[in-house]
Amino acid sequence: MIDLSFKAHSAHPNETLSTLLLIIYNCSDQVLTTRGRRLAKSREAAARSARETAKAQQRWKSAKDAAKKHASGLQAHLSRTFSRKKDTPDPEKLKILNQSKPDIDDGLPISPHPSTSGVSLSSPVPSEGKKKEPSELMQIMHKIEEDPDCYEGFSIGAEDTNVGNVPKGKQINTHSQIFKYAYAQLEKEKAQQQEYKDLTFSGVVKMATNHEIRKRPLIEISFKDLTLTLKAKNKHLLRCVTGKIRPGRITAVMGPSGAGKTTFLSALAGKAIGCNMTGLILINGKNISIHSYKKIIGFVPQDDIVHGNLTVEENLWFSAKCRLSADLPEPDKVLVVERVIESLGLQQVRGSLVGTVEKRGISGGQRKRVNVGLEMVMEPSLLILDEPTSGLDSASSQLLLRALRREALEGVNICMVVHQPSYALFKMFDDLVLLAKGGLTVYHGSAKKVEEYFAGLGIKVPDRVNPPDHFIDILEGMVATERSSGVSYEELPVRWMLHNGYSVPPDMRQNATRLELFSTDENLNYETNPSNAGTAEQSFAGELWQDVKGTVELHRDKIRLNFLKSKDLSNRRTPGLFQQYRYFLGRVGKQRLREARIQAVDYLILLLAGACLGSLANVSDQTFGAVGYTYTIIAVSLLCKIAALRSFSLDRLHYWRESASGMSSLAYFLAKDTIDHFNTLIKPVVYLSMFYFFTNPRSSFADNYIVLLCLVYCVTGIAYALAIFFEQGAAQLSSVLLPVVMTLIATRPQDSEFLKILAKFCYPRWALEAFVIANAERYSGVWLITRCGSLLKSGYNLHDWNLCIIILTFIGIVSRAVAFFCMVTFQKK
Repeated sequence: MIDLSFKAHSAHPNETLSTLLLIIYNCSDQVLTTRGRRLAKSREAAARSARETAKAQQRWKSAKDAAKKHASGLQAHLSRTFSRKKDTPDPEKLKILNQSKPDIDDGLPISPHPSTSGVSLSSPVPSEGKKKEPSELMQIMHKIEEDPDCYEGFSIGAEDTNVGNVPKGKQINTHSQIFKYAYAQLEKEKAQQQEYKDLTFSGVVKMATNHEIRKRPLIEISFKDLTLTLKAKNKHLLRCVTGKIRPGRITAVMGPSGAGKTTFLSALAGKAIGCNMTGLILINGKNISIHSYKKIIGFVPQDDIVHGNLTVEENLWFSAKCRLSADLPEPDKVLVVERVIESLGLQQVRGSLVGTVEKRGISGGQRKRVNVGLEMVMEPSLLILDEPTSGLDSASSQLLLRALRREALEGVNICMVVHQPSYALFKMFDDLVLLAKGGLTVYHGSAKKVEEYFAGLGIKVPDRVNPPDHFIDILEGMVATERSSGVSYEELPVRWMLHNGYSVPPDMRQNATRLELFSTDENLNYETNPSNAGTAEQSFAGELWQDVKGTVELHRDKIRLNFLKSKDLSNRRTPGLFQQYRYFLGRVGKQRLREARIQAVDYLILLLAGACLGSLANVSDQTFGAVGYTYTIIAVSLLCKIAALRSFSLDRLHYWRESASGMSSLAYFLAKDTIDHFNTLIKPVVYLSMFYFFTNPRSSFADNYIVLLCLVYCVTGIAYALAIFFEQGAAQLSSVLLPVVMTLIATRPQDSEFLKILAKFCYPRWALEAFVIANAERYSGVWLITRCGSLLKSGYNLHDWNLCIIILTFIGIVSRAVAFFCMVTFQKK
């Protein structure tokens, strides 16, 4: 009767817990939604106020200009009316005025600015008695207006760090003030863009004299005879690529499939692994590693690796906080994010979840733009994009190119792979790198002169045909050119080498025997490449050995790249470990809140498992409840491991991208583990709320909770290691088999020394011993005599409870260390 009443009384906390789980299941996302709605209202009010202020300023400026014009006209009319005689100007005064007045045709005393192409905007006043010649500035400006193709971007000069331009003396603290500042700056920039949209003389001079434009360090990459060869198969991916990509210009890399476009970008970014690289890659004319500038280099991968359970704004804001300079004020960081959102046309979906495969989010084109925006918000000096326009319509592609054009005007070096651009999109590129199959260069220069170059070879673009499509069809061999021009598509790379005076590889000289320029050289050797000549067919064992050797070298290169440390030359101090840990903690917390329904399902399954196992377990005083505790160890280990696999297996691609950009791996790991500690604390309570009151052991609830807490901590760390080291399917299978196999080993009669030693390495052995000891300590009376014998028969000691707890905790710590080491070492690029 007592037991029944006790069980009936204990049902109330279970009902309360179930009700709480249902509330979490249905209302978990309301906190983030309400907070986002409040921020959106503040942002919209600030944007509306900034637009109204800008319109009022424009009206005031127009009225002031009209008043000035009217006043000057009235003054001229009055001076003509009341003037009695025409004053004769003093020749000496006129001479002084002419010397002091800046002549727009002779030169302007303007301070230098890096926004012009390597020119100094200061020009001396011509001396008297000499013929006045146009200054260097005037020559450059006239040349730009006459021929826009002569604009070559930015010269490599003095570098400047990102300095915030928050007004001095103003403390901007609240969200409203920050948004007002950001949108006021955006409206100001829009007005300036209307003035600077054409590179005319007045536009460039205004941009050059505007000291409020924030400057970025300039990165110029030049490469000479760049060749990449696969180590395993001795196959060329790139060959003899020579050229330069310059800051302030957009370079498009085009070519047929298999031409090595992505390999070319990977080589520039220092991510080419498993290859032998020859040739030179110079950064700003110096032979230094590109990894020294990792903090100011953005790399947009071909796949849209974006967190689907975060909104567009949250994705961009997190990247900005972790990768922008730590010295940049908060209002300027907000300004950077708002500028990117507006330039990419993401205002309408900024508060929408990106979405996953299971849950619908934004469209594919918007997701592609978010993928690009993740790199734009960190204000890079070099931006490398792998097919950013794939899957975008023509309007979205032009919107993206306009945003990139704005970045280029700030001195950013942009290089991108493009597939089948429209003619309007093609005209927006400054330079073009055209690659043929085998990684050979066919053309590298101004995109506006590519038709002229091919016309010189006798290859003309037919009417109403897109030029880039026609060139790619030629390189694919789909369009015959030999009849019209006498040059086949295999000879185009040699033509380019001869056109620029580059050396031709020996095995390619046979293709050039029909070319007149090549036949005049008497010193050329027509021997084929000895590495490719006479290669005998390998045996099966030889090919297998080559594949194994190549795989080992590939993993070695990956590990070497992961641990490669280069001296930082970017002059950007990003947030440290503690700050990034805070940012990661906030992001993971939001993700967990949005996944609270999955967490609630985990808790409900644990409740059900506790009730079932508590009902099925036979309580026996001779075994001190060991059978029920064995079921508990298997069930809790299985459920907690499978749940913990989600922490790292689903975000693997995101981690690889973020760690490659310089974000802290330790901060990422600690933030994930910290948030999972919430489950570590709650899950034992959820399970015991059913199991404990169904079995009624003699041990206290606190003792059972402590043992179960250490068990969950232990198995969670093991699940981390499995999720990181194995693929998703293998990790799930291991999580199911390990608890069962280890529990069988731990509970089997230990007849041999080997089994005793093996059992000590199984965590279920220590968890089961801790449960049994905690229960046996509560037995009194006649059990004082027999309990020690029963424990010794199982190999347990009544005084080892603390030792069991320490060993479980130690296994959890060691497994986490192993998981972190595997995460840093064996990540893929």
